[in-house]
Amino acid sequence: MANGKRLKIERIGLQIRGRIRKNSATGVTAGFSKSECHMTSSERFAERIFFWAGVYGLVLLVPQYFLEAQVGRDYPPPIAHPEYFYGFIGVALAWQMGFLIISRDPQRFRPLMWAGVAEKFLFAAPTFVLLAKSRAPAVIGMFAGIDLLLGGLFVVAYYRVGRERSP
Repeated sequence: MANGKRLKIERIGLQIRGRIRKNSATGVTAGFSKSECHMTSSERFAERIFFWAGVYGLVLLVPQYFLEAQVGRDYPPPIAHPEYFYGFIGVALAWQMGFLIISRDPQRFRPLMWAGVAEKFLFAAPTFVLLAKSRAPAVIGMFAGIDLLLGGLFVVAYYRVGRERSP
């Protein structure tokens, strides 16, 4: 293998590019510069945003599977249609796993970022409307605000990752 040839290694969804170098003492070795081994700063930003959004969502949603009766007591009336309650939690949990998947390789999963934006905004927007009509408890507004912020950060991550896309 001659000097300057590209070596492409795929491991756990992360592509690492390096140059093959001929070492006269030991033969052929693969060397990787620091910039070639790591994600770009934009990809790292997206990785962190989606990872922490997924972790935050899991921490917040998993306990709710065990709180149906408590929610009914704290915010009467009791839940009349538990299938909607558990369905919401299940779909939201699936999206948290999706955020963790996106965080593993933001460049590869960039098109899914828009679905993540929709997930965040489609919770926040109706919640704020319900709050304005006094049809939702005020504490829910805090979580809607966090989702709105995360949705905005997802948009920033989408454009930052796309800006550094290789031709």
